Amino acid sequence: MSQSTTPPATVLLRRGEVHSPADPFATAMVVERGQVAWVGSEGAADAFADGVDEVIDLDGALVTPAFTDAHVHTTSTGLALTGLDLSGAPTREAALALVRDFAAARPGDRVLLGHGWDASRWPEALPPTRAELDEATGGRPLYLSRIDVHSAVVTTALLDLVPGDVARTDGPLTAGDHHAARATALGALTPAQRTEAQRAALAHAASLGIGSVHECAGPEISSEDDLTGLLRLAAAGDGPRVIGYWAEQDVDKARELGAVGAAGDLFVDGALGSGTACLHEPYADAAHTDAAHTGTAYLDAADIAAHVVACTEAGLQAGFHAIGDAAVTAVVEGVRAAAEKVGFARVRAARHRVEHAEMLTPETVAAFAELGLTASVQPAFDALWGGEDGMYAQRLGAERARTLNPFAALLRAGVPLAFGSDSPVTPLDPWGTVRAAAFHRTPEHRVSVRAAFTAHTRGGWRAIGRDDAGVLVPGAPADYAVWRTGELVVQAPDDRVARWSTDPRSGTPGLPDLTPGRDLPVCLRTVVGGRTVFVRPGE
Repeated sequence: MSQSTTPPATVLLRRGEVHSPADPFATAMVVERGQVAWVGSEGAADAFADGVDEVIDLDGALVTPAFTDAHVHTTSTGLALTGLDLSGAPTREAALALVRDFAAARPGDRVLLGHGWDASRWPEALPPTRAELDEATGGRPLYLSRIDVHSAVVTTALLDLVPGDVARTDGPLTAGDHHAARATALGALTPAQRTEAQRAALAHAASLGIGSVHECAGPEISSEDDLTGLLRLAAAGDGPRVIGYWAEQDVDKARELGAVGAAGDLFVDGALGSGTACLHEPYADAAHTDAAHTGTAYLDAADIAAHVVACTEAGLQAGFHAIGDAAVTAVVEGVRAAAEKVGFARVRAARHRVEHAEMLTPETVAAFAELGLTASVQPAFDALWGGEDGMYAQRLGAERARTLNPFAALLRAGVPLAFGSDSPVTPLDPWGTVRAAAFHRTPEHRVSVRAAFTAHTRGGWRAIGRDDAGVLVPGAPADYAVWRTGELVVQAPDDRVARWSTDPRSGTPGLPDLTPGRDLPVCLRTVVGGRTVFVRPGE
């Protein structure tokens, strides 16, 4: 991870473009003791030049608030970055070849870990069998999570390590069997391996202009040590901020671990790709699931109501993983029941969260607005799985698939949006996320670049109750990123201000053109609380 620097007392950034509602045409910014002190014009910047400790010549670069990724699994992200990543494997045979190479290169690993296979994108549409994996690893323990992290394929040797009775199916493990296998696999990590993975993930986030991540931890996802170790690492101040969530119906445990909520991936259901998202009507792909299969329900409305009451009374956020329409309905019913018990105003003020919230109806969208729920959503899901021929259509049929991820309807209803990646399910990629929302595969669900950018900057801060951050205005935290965007256009006649090309449709000067096919902005520098946590080599 890039080494942080102690923030100078005062820094002046000038000769660029500053994305700020305080001055839509600002070219300069002053940062003082970790906060934004001033934004304004190049001419006015002269008045500060002699009184600051450092001047940064932006040379036309764009300055924006740093991104917040509102849903991350940091250790798993780091393991995917440094380990076996199958997301690019075009076929089952190619995935098996990668497994063979990885096993040969890691003879000392107690358990081999990999992630990212997606059989729905392979010509065979079938995952590797246990026998094939046994052969590829030479009989060693191996855990390979599907891209949605809600199922996994494993070797016989890994099953032999799992305590208790686990289904010895030849296909992917799901539900409780998967949770047990994942706990065994991740439990084989040493503390040093875990810290190495976390450092790699946070360093990568910083290199992408991400200033904060919301870590969605929990007993079925990671471990208590994983969360507390990550929070200690982040507290050292040499990378992005980490906001911790603990997905368990134990308010005291969440508080003890330093989490801001007993929330995140507190599972109401599973995932569409694994056939475990809970639906009102059966899945459409009988080839992969029973014709009457409607997924898996982990919590009902009564469970949800009890948890929301407990969290509201404790002053913590509640939150739930809910993807299928039946799961989202259960959340709405449960939160409404809680509001009827403790008061609607108290529930709204708590800003409880729903993670993913993919299968919404007009009625559940309206309920989100009524109950003050934050929709923590991942636009890259649509980019990866949407469209007439994507995984959503395969699982649900084209008609139901077209209703998924209705970002425009959520915004029109006044539902707060917080964008994230669910990394490693989809990669950390903030500008790609903004592009995915602005160019949603279903046109009526698209939002403007400006709205998408706001959801990925201010949205994450608002989701934790901070309305004064995620925007470059005086008094706000100095969490910002500097970008090279597009092509450098002709400089002003006096050669004082260079400008990079921006999106004329964005409605705000300074936001880049994210039309598919164009290069995404390149991060030159990331600053968190006035501390530089990333500088691009050579810049």
